[in-house]
Amino acid sequence: MNTSETPSWWARLILALAVMAAATGSAVALFLWSLDAVTRLRFDHPWLLYALPVAGVVVAGLYQWLGRGVEGGNNLLIDQIHEPGGGVPLKMAPLILVTTIITHLCGGSAGREGTAVQMGGSLAGGFAQWFRLEGTALRLLLMAGIAAGFGAVFGTPLAGTVFAAEVLAVGHLRARALAPCLAAALVGDWVCHAWGIGHTVYHVADHPVHLEWMLVLKVLLASAAFGLAAAAFVRLSHAASTGWKKVCPSVLLRPVLAAGVIIALTAVLGTRDYLGLGVWSVEPGAAVIPGFFAADPAHPWAWAWKLVFTVITLSSGFKGGEVTPLFFIGAGLGHALAGPLAAPVDLMAGLGFIAVFAGATNTPLACTLMGVELFGAANAPWFAIACFTARWCSGRGGIYTAQRAVGEG
Repeated sequence: MNTSETPSWWARLILALAVMAAATGSAVALFLWSLDAVTRLRFDHPWLLYALPVAGVVVAGLYQWLGRGVEGGNNLLIDQIHEPGGGVPLKMAPLILVTTIITHLCGGSAGREGTAVQMGGSLAGGFAQWFRLEGTALRLLLMAGIAAGFGAVFGTPLAGTVFAAEVLAVGHLRARALAPCLAAALVGDWVCHAWGIGHTVYHVADHPVHLEWMLVLKVLLASAAFGLAAAAFVRLSHAASTGWKKVCPSVLLRPVLAAGVIIALTAVLGTRDYLGLGVWSVEPGAAVIPGFFAADPAHPWAWAWKLVFTVITLSSGFKGGEVTPLFFIGAGLGHALAGPLAAPVDLMAGLGFIAVFAGATNTPLACTLMGVELFGAANAPWFAIACFTARWCSGRGGIYTAQRAVGEG
């Protein structure tokens, strides 16, 4: 044991971790409740889409006014874990919560993981200051904050645990952080459920892997496609972010222009399926994530349009996460590939759900565990094949620019 890691050091770390995880679980519960409420409000009042340009100005203005020092979001958390410096300001939590809700209220295509993780990291940074934690203790608490937010928002504490330890560097797992991350993820998830918050249930039938050589080949082909879709999302996101800065130097004007594009695309396509989270809809037969696990209805290009809408939304300055849109893209692509490959629709949708996420974040182990927690352990070999294949096919890039290669930190 390090000589600085005294009983008092451990006591402060454990107490800070417990309080932080409970606070994160409560914050995530509030966020998920609010997200559901504003989504229902948007469906009840379709005109809110036309307020998206105003919402963009408000979101960008809040970050210009109050968000100095927290604009980096998830990348700021990763940087602070690698090299603690200025810390993670506590104001990140309420700011990302409010701006994500505003984005979803008016139809921006965004997710929720980024918000939950940033709230967890922000609260971890605040409690680290209060409990006078620095160095290793600070790193562990920040990682535990990521795990608590991730585990609570998706109801997947095991995936949240490994995600926090795996996301920092490509191909490297911070094993020492697993125990505190697991404790935080479990507490965060328990507290979130204690507030009465539930999670979407997905159904994938058992598909034994032994002797299914043709299905193995089909899964490998689909997983390569999932990896390419992840790479496309990453590259388009980075290119669009750079492009907005060149085309429009004004931070306040960028989301206004993006909102105009989203409104125009919605009108041209004649559907609002690609707005918001994409988990549920009041429209019968709409393209939503749970629907991709069934044979009908068919939406062969829904995954591509969701990719476009999400890249436009998040690259221009609106707030939210990328992960739930990646679930949509992956499940939609899996659904579209199931027919041509003559493969089980539910299995292909489930594999796409986790594999595109794995490729875009370089976290195949966490995504394999997410598959087990969401869809059941019987298909674990398929989950591993899909996630690691997609990760390999997606290349080295990822949605988190602060993520390092092995040997860099």
